[in-house]
Amino acid sequence: MRKSNTMSGVLLTAHGGPEVLQYSDEIPQPTAQAHQVMIKVLAAGVNNTDINTRTGWYSKGDNDSEDAGWAGNALTLPRIQGADVCGEIVAVGSEVDAARIGERVIIEPCLNQFNGEPLSTMWYFGSECDGGFAQYTVIDAIYAHKVTSDLSAVELASFPCSYSTAENMLTRTNVQSSDTVLVTGASGGVGSAAVQLAKARGAKVIAITSASKVSQLEQLGADQVILRDADLVEALNANSVDVVIDLVAGPQWPALLDVLKPHGRYAVSGAIGGPIVELDVRTLYLKDLSFFGCTHLEPQVFPNLVKRIEAKQIVPLVAKTFALQDIAQAQDLFLEKGHVGKIVLIP
Repeated sequence: MRKSNTMSGVLLTAHGGPEVLQYSDEIPQPTAQAHQVMIKVLAAGVNNTDINTRTGWYSKGDNDSEDAGWAGNALTLPRIQGADVCGEIVAVGSEVDAARIGERVIIEPCLNQFNGEPLSTMWYFGSECDGGFAQYTVIDAIYAHKVTSDLSAVELASFPCSYSTAENMLTRTNVQSSDTVLVTGASGGVGSAAVQLAKARGAKVIAITSASKVSQLEQLGADQVILRDADLVEALNANSVDVVIDLVAGPQWPALLDVLKPHGRYAVSGAIGGPIVELDVRTLYLKDLSFFGCTHLEPQVFPNLVKRIEAKQIVPLVAKTFALQDIAQAQDLFLEKGHVGKIVLIP
């Protein structure tokens, strides 16, 4: 029988394959510090960041554990991962209004402070601190955003990481209703979010995806869908796109700059096709292009995302749910990339 001060969850015990994920029902239950809230996790989504952190993908030294954390530092192990969380506030710290108890919230994953203290480098929820792959988690109150919605907890857990990342890219590139936006990896979590959020801004959206996912992208509002092995310049013409939202990079990357108009804007927040690309600097400066590397969320991004959820301007995409103890199976399915939408774990 589990002790009253323990909880079940998944511990990342080392960098490696799914075997380094250990399910336990004897994890010490966290308590909210002064500026924090304690959240009962109702649902937690699977995303690339969790898997990249597990495998050590962020390391630039051949998966060297010394820089394999999300922020470029060594990870403190064991660690509870899980950045996509919907839950209910069940306790608050001494500096937090007790009226917040009972709120259903989603968690903003990019952290600039911890227990009210500024951080010298940004943390990611579930990387530099414990996250949501457990029954309970704690976070500074400012990052727990109340959501008033008739959506289920599973549906709400599909929003935080992917949609905030997409909204941040659109914010950084200042997407307007007059823009044509090209989205790579459009069937993935961030890509499908970017399609919806760009359409919510009134932009024309061109989505790049595989043949099996064309209809889903059209249903999400894409004005045009291009297959990922197509010749972009042939399909779109050079100088035809205002903004590129890129999650792929890889060998076809130069074509993304070719289709950008002069003064075009390029934003990147992923490299699933390969992180090393070939840049002809002449294209960059002769076309007066602007590049945006997007990780840190602008302050208005998450509140704006919550407003769009509450206004029903975007819809949740849930591909499948798993019990938390089946996390390895869930991550294997995620890596197959055959789904559209979020894979969500239920504690």
